[in-house]
Amino acid sequence: MSNGNKDKDINILAADREKTIVRTSVIGIIANVLLAAFKAAVGIISNSIAVTLDAVNNLSDALSSVITIIGAKLGAKKPDKKHPLGYGRIEYLSSMIVAAIVLYAGITSLVESVKKIIHPEAADYGMVSLIIIAVAIIVKLLLGRYVKKQGEKVNSGALVASGKDASFDAILSASVLASAIVFLVWGISLEAYVGVIISVVIIKAGIEMMIETLNDIIGQRGDAEMSKQIKRLVNEEPEVRGAYDLNLFNYGPDKYYGSVHMELPDTMTVDEVDVLTRKIQLKVYQETGVILTGIGVYSYNTSNDEAAEIRNTVQHTILSHDWALQMHGFYVDTINKTMRFDVVVSFDIDHKEALDIMTGEVKELYPDYDIQIIPDVDVTD
Repeated sequence: MSNGNKDKDINILAADREKTIVRTSVIGIIANVLLAAFKAAVGIISNSIAVTLDAVNNLSDALSSVITIIGAKLGAKKPDKKHPLGYGRIEYLSSMIVAAIVLYAGITSLVESVKKIIHPEAADYGMVSLIIIAVAIIVKLLLGRYVKKQGEKVNSGALVASGKDASFDAILSASVLASAIVFLVWGISLEAYVGVIISVVIIKAGIEMMIETLNDIIGQRGDAEMSKQIKRLVNEEPEVRGAYDLNLFNYGPDKYYGSVHMELPDTMTVDEVDVLTRKIQLKVYQETGVILTGIGVYSYNTSNDEAAEIRNTVQHTILSHDWALQMHGFYVDTINKTMRFDVVVSFDIDHKEALDIMTGEVKELYPDYDIQIIPDVDVTD
C-alpha cells in the first residue's frame, strides 16, 4: 500500500466517523428537546419537582449532543504545520465539557430536591402525565442503546457517555413514574426523595465520565489487546527473536502512533534490517491502524557459547528481584569486555535505585566488564 492510498483511506474513515457522530448527535438533540418540552409541561401542570428535574436533565443531554458535534467537527480538522498530528484530542475536551454539564445538572437537581423535602408541595398527576412519562422511558431506552452502539462503532467517548446517560435517564424516569403511581394509589408523596436519588445518580455518572476522560487526556496504559497484537505481528517475522519497549501515543480516538524495539541476529546487514522494518511498519498499520514512527534494533549474539552462558547467569541474577519484570536486548562482547542490556522495572522501586542495585550485582559477577544497563518503564503489556 502506497503512502497516498494510506492517507486516502485514513481520510475516508475520518469523514465517515464524523458523519456518524453528527447524525447520531442530531437525533439525540431532537429527541431530548421534544422530551424536555413535554416533561416541562407535565412538571408545571402537576407541580412535580421530579418531572421538572427530569426535563432539565433532558435539556442538558441536548446541550451535550451539541458540544459533541462541535468536538467532532474540530477534531476532524486536517493536520497543519502548527498541529502536525491533527486535532483529534479536542474530542477529549468535548467529552470533559459533557461530563461537566452532567455533573452541574446533577448538583443543581440535588439542591432543588432538598429544598422540596424541606418545603414540600403536593403534586397532582393526571393520566396524560403518566402516559407521557411512560413514553419518555421507552424513547430514552431506545435512544440510549442506539447512541451507545454508534459511539462504540466509531470509538467516540462523548457518544458512549451520552448513550449511557440516556439509559440512566430511562431508569430515573421510571422512578418518577413509580413515585407518581405510589402517590395516586396510597397518597404518599415520594417525588422529592426520588429527585434526590435522580440527582445522586446523575452526579455519579458525571464524575465517572470526567475521570474516564481525564485518563485519556493525561495518558493511560496502552490497550492490552492492541499491544499484544502488535508484538505478535513483529514476532511473526523469522529474523525477530523478540519485540520489546512498545510505546503507543494517542492523538485522539483511533489515532495511534507508536514505536517498538526488536531483537535481531548480529549477522544481519543494515540493508536487510531496513527491508524488514519497512515490512513490519506496513503490516502493523494494515492490521491495527497504528503507525510505527520508529523501530529500534537490539542485536543478539549468534555464535558464542560463552556469551550465552553469561546471558543466562546475568538474567538469573537480575530476575531474582520481584521488581525486575523482564530482561532483553542483551549483547556481550567477550573480546572488548563490554555488556549491555535493558531491564523492564516495575513502579514499585525508584529506577535509579534499581539501576544501582543491578549494576553492582552484575559488576560483582563480571568485574572486568564495562556494563551498560538501561531501565525501561512498564508501559504496555
